[in-house]
Amino acid sequence: MPSETYSAIIKRESKRLGFDYCGISKADFLEDEAPRLEKWLQQGMNGKMQYMENYFDMRLDPRILVPGAKSVISLLFNYYPEEKQNACTPKISKYAYGKDYHLVVKKKLKELLHEINEQIGEIHGRAFVDSAPVLDRAWAAKSGLGWIGKNAQLIRPQNGSFFFLAELIVDIELDADGPIKDYCGSCTRCMDACPTQAIIGPKVVDGSKCISYFTIELKEAMPSEMQDKLDGWMFGCDVCQDVCPWNRFSHPHSTMEMRPNPELLNMTKKDWEEITEDVFKNVFKGSPLQRAGYAGIKRNVDYL
Repeated sequence: MPSETYSAIIKRESKRLGFDYCGISKADFLEDEAPRLEKWLQQGMNGKMQYMENYFDMRLDPRILVPGAKSVISLLFNYYPEEKQNACTPKISKYAYGKDYHLVVKKKLKELLHEINEQIGEIHGRAFVDSAPVLDRAWAAKSGLGWIGKNAQLIRPQNGSFFFLAELIVDIELDADGPIKDYCGSCTRCMDACPTQAIIGPKVVDGSKCISYFTIELKEAMPSEMQDKLDGWMFGCDVCQDVCPWNRFSHPHSTMEMRPNPELLNMTKKDWEEITEDVFKNVFKGSPLQRAGYAGIKRNVDYL
């Protein structure tokens, strides 16, 4: 079968398995991203996230990460929730309302890889969901799934940015898609709204200033200069996405495995302030909040 037939099969199966969009690009060196990543690291914008300095070459060339790689299959998985948290409670990023997305999306990726083998023939590849040195936004943009906005998020026209990104890197030649136009225009709402001015320029986010970094990645005490700057966020931050005009097109997902945890949505400010470690472990087993852990969540709540 020709490569375009392979690509059509993959896109059809990805849709059947629950992925919202699928794009394909040639596995090659990310020439445009190399100087940007190097400069970002040299300026210390990764903060205490030392792991971002590892595997530099792999981040830029999937053929090093997956020997024999010829194509990158990029996928989008909607996580925009229909229900929201109670008002006046410590805020949690919408992606963390339900089950850990790594578990849900990785399972679907493996099912997709199985279907590719069944319908196309034996191929080799690896599945990635934000857990390896893969520049997922760059690959998604290269395959035409959207453009990189001024907030460094992937934005899809008429759909917004509330998507998980995932990849299959495979050793088969596929019919590649091309990038699309940047539709941010002169809009700077995300840059203007960031509570910590972490978006220091179009498409450049200083990770060491981002609220998500302070509330999730930082394992030590919250720095004093962050006082009154967290904007009520206890885990993550959605400000730069919430103000994006393209996200007025966001629509709730229908994935049962990702439905919001009702206990989380109904928790009051007092519930968060009085939460015990046992309650945290029981309520948030298999939740993204486990990344911060009980100690991290308690630190954030107390700081707020």
